[in-house]
Amino acid sequence: MSQQFYVSPEQMMKDRADFARKGIARGRSVVVLSYRDGIALVAENPSATLHKIGEIYDRIAFAAVGKYNEFESLRQAGVRYADVRGYSYDRSDVSARGLASVYAQSLGTVFTAEQKPFEVELAVAEVGAIQAQDHIFRLTFDGSIADESGYLAMGGNAELVQGQLRDLWQVGAGLEQALAWAVAALQKPRQDIAGAGGGPGADGLGAGNLEVAVLERNGHEVRGTHRAFKRLAPAEVEKILSSQGKA
Repeated sequence: MSQQFYVSPEQMMKDRADFARKGIARGRSVVVLSYRDGIALVAENPSATLHKIGEIYDRIAFAAVGKYNEFESLRQAGVRYADVRGYSYDRSDVSARGLASVYAQSLGTVFTAEQKPFEVELAVAEVGAIQAQDHIFRLTFDGSIADESGYLAMGGNAELVQGQLRDLWQVGAGLEQALAWAVAALQKPRQDIAGAGGGPGADGLGAGNLEVAVLERNGHEVRGTHRAFKRLAPAEVEKILSSQGKA
């Protein structure tokens, strides 16, 4: 009769965390940052159909890195949660905080109870009436949740990207400036690798391999809709970045 090996709970959690981190680190980064007229969500993503960024509800958006099938199932679950809650109560009762709490419970349950943890990291953003009322929540694979102030970066080389945003980001910037900061932050790891003499060059990131969406603060006044989410076409992104000398 074979004897089962004992693995301490601490070691088991560490192994699961290491496994999830390795999966996430292979993904390209995503940046979410608040600006004067809304919240911008920018991902390095050459695919035109497999989105890392999506709409959840009126003023709420979702961004993710990691395994596509896992975060897409979470995005769809978030849409269902928001629709049911908005229908059962009131549209104003659907908040990023409530959705983030649901995601945290789901991720935490899978991390501790299932054989394999989710290899994902999520962001839930809600645009407010003014910039000080914007909410950006970060959720990690183990169900941890953090309320970020102004900006966040996720995915491979997230620390480098986050550090660049920390140096650049300021309250009150316009969309053009915010996108220029996002691209500069996403390019930071490329620049470091190119400076070290290897890997792709620093000029490889442009509108063609960016996925960009915004939550417009005044979408109701501009477009007459309660839906703040707007996906930007590559041509529009290129025009905006060109105005800042980044494309």
